Amino acid sequence: MKYDTIIIGAGIAGMTAAIYLKRAGKSVLVLESKMQGGQIINTINIENWPGALGISGAELTENIHAQMIKLGADFEYEEVLSINKTDDSFTVKTDDGEHSSKSIVIATGTEPRKLSAKQEQDAGERTISYCATCDGALYKGKPVVVVGSGNTAKHEIKYLENIASKVYHIHHDDPIPKDAVAVFVAIGRIPNTKFLENLVELDSKGYIKASEDCKTSRKGVFVAGDCRTKDIRQLVTAAGDGAIASQAVVDYLG
Repeated sequence: MKYDTIIIGAGIAGMTAAIYLKRAGKSVLVLESKMQGGQIINTINIENWPGALGISGAELTENIHAQMIKLGADFEYEEVLSINKTDDSFTVKTDDGEHSSKSIVIATGTEPRKLSAKQEQDAGERTISYCATCDGALYKGKPVVVVGSGNTAKHEIKYLENIASKVYHIHHDDPIPKDAVAVFVAIGRIPNTKFLENLVELDSKGYIKASEDCKTSRKGVFVAGDCRTKDIRQLVTAAGDGAIASQAVVDYLG
């Protein structure tokens, strides 16, 4: 079967794109190598999703996934190995076979850079978080530590200063203060785009070059969510990208 669109990645961006495309009457296959929802499923309580006064990452993503399936999107747990463009379609090779489509939406997200082995051992059983806006409220009135030296670390510190009793700021490999109850890691992220190097244009850090229209350098290939070049990476911007990319796909398919 040749799908109208294959979406790679079932995070907020990818699943939102699937919902909008199904509502537009398009055939859609969503491929996910790990589990739907991405990293947000590990967040205990989300308080920055409009309309939800408090919801877990697992519940939020399960609701979106259920909506996507109810609308008729096909979904498979498969890891994408490569994408090849032929005259009028794309061939997506996975660890379980091949699929064909008229267009592609890449929504593979990013992975956080991990603590050094030394700091991870130093952290012990303390909570390690990669998102202050997601988890910061859980540590109101308690001491926390932020690891990192760039703009992301500065943003995390500023956000946490209004919540925590004390915010320690340390760099990679510095010892973690003993009284900190949580460690917020802000040492950068890695986009999941290695398999795309010969398909679309990437920036120096591996992010897919695309502006707010979510169009890549390759005709028929679109991008949504954290794996594209952008200033703000939040749940709501991922969902927004999904909606924008889906409309771009509809326009492309005609």
